[in-house]
Amino acid sequence: MSSDDLEALALLHDPVRRSLYDVVVSSGGDVGRGEAADAAGVSRTLAGHHLDKLVEAGLLESGFRAPVKKGPGSGRPAKVYRRAGGERSVSLPPRDYVTLASVLADVVDVLGAEEAAEEAARSAGARIGGRRRGEPVERVLAGRGYEPYIAEGGVMRLRNCPFHVLAQEQPLLVCSMNLALCRGLLEGVGDDPGRARLDPRPGECCVVVDAPSAP
Repeated sequence: MSSDDLEALALLHDPVRRSLYDVVVSSGGDVGRGEAADAAGVSRTLAGHHLDKLVEAGLLESGFRAPVKKGPGSGRPAKVYRRAGGERSVSLPPRDYVTLASVLADVVDVLGAEEAAEEAARSAGARIGGRRRGEPVERVLAGRGYEPYIAEGGVMRLRNCPFHVLAQEQPLLVCSMNLALCRGLLEGVGDDPGRARLDPRPGECCVVVDAPSAP
């Protein structure tokens, strides 16, 4: 844990900043000041102030959206905000589980133990899901940090990959284990594990959950 991480996360203690941060993150894309202000129920000026503070802290990124109307009188590009690509974490005392997980992923790869890793991930998912059996899978996935949302066709997509750092290093292994974990989780809550499948999309988790089959 660095002091920068602690100071950045401390900004979210302010209810207005937290609300604006949640609005931007849940959008899955670029959000203008006006959109964020309306969603959070604050003035545009106040929203801009807090959004820029979140950018300074590295929690959000900013850019500009070209006006829809072209030519004279079209106005200036509008400032927009999106979730920052980096990660922030706080642990007291400091812990470094990511490095150990990276080493273990390398060991699995060297030993060719992918099938065993997938089975272990599915079992872990089943244990997690079993503790919340009967709950909606969307709620359970949200509790694990996946940030689910319903997309076209009723497919449940996941905005966030909880294993993003490792997935960058070992994409095939981590994505296959992630799929096995999600299938085990569905099985644990009493849902159909076959609904989970791989469908990678830039900036999102590689796993999606199909809509339930018609009776």
